Amino acid sequence: MHVVIINGSPRVQKFSNTDKIIQSFAKGLQASGSTYELYSLSNRKEWDAARASFINHDQIIFALPLFVECVPSIMLEFLETLPTERQKTAQMSFILHGGFDEGNQLRLCERFLQSLPAQLGCTYGGCLVQGGSFLIRMRDDEKKKKVMTKKLDAYTKMGQSFVSNGNFMTTEARKFTGPEKNPWIVHLLFRLFIKRIVRKNFERFAQQWGCTRPLDDKPYLNFTQN
Repeated sequence: MHVVIINGSPRVQKFSNTDKIIQSFAKGLQASGSTYELYSLSNRKEWDAARASFINHDQIIFALPLFVECVPSIMLEFLETLPTERQKTAQMSFILHGGFDEGNQLRLCERFLQSLPAQLGCTYGGCLVQGGSFLIRMRDDEKKKKVMTKKLDAYTKMGQSFVSNGNFMTTEARKFTGPEKNPWIVHLLFRLFIKRIVRKNFERFAQQWGCTRPLDDKPYLNFTQN
């Protein structure tokens, strides 16, 4: 099997969690005897080659991050340049990840991605979904590094699974997502974390940037109510 992988993240390779995921996934492809070629849409010089590979190969995977419920605009722009009909049958699959660790945060985007292959003359090969990507860049101590390594190793196993099954339409791929929704106690702790830690950091940043009013100030509220 030869797989064309297109990185739909706007971030350059050095800062791209998506690239790290792809590299780990590709290890699984290679360990199972498959080959791949990778294109990053953040480098527009690669667009022509990526488009040609999309047209001429039959296994295509788009990997992308979900930024605050939004598909990267650079990927949407690239998709608009692709032909809607093709002479060679192809399967189009997706690797979708995001910062929040709950699977339900990514399901709406997954439904959108399901509609794309048919619009581009391809069949749908499934979507590998997982959140918690913030962990990938946490390398400042050994404990966090181990968590990141474990997470990326799981993508390597899914690369092997993709070769074995030919798609992401498997029970293994569905289980890969993890919890659809965290328990209520986790939500409570998260709200406390936001209120006490994150807000304090935002206030510190605001002061450094010269802000003198509170973060929750609403100076135009009286104008909008009148």
